[in-house]
Amino acid sequence: MRRYVVSKSRFAGGKSIKLVAHELGGADYISLNLYRLRSGARLFPCEMSHRKVMEFVADLQVHPGHGAA
Repeated sequence: MRRYVVSKSRFAGGKSIKLVAHELGGADYISLNLYRLRSGARLFPCEMSHRKVMEFVADLQVHPGHGAA
């Protein structure tokens, strides 16, 4: 199982979220922006496929005080 250090930043009163994850001891990197628009949520991966980002988010398990795994 890969482990990551994940940071999440909120902007515009929570209407915009940026998530960045770096694999611990590895080279994997995840970066995305999520915008909550009136027309619905829009996901914009940063220089990677939607599939990679969606799989990462779907599998994300947060361990309080320990980051994400």
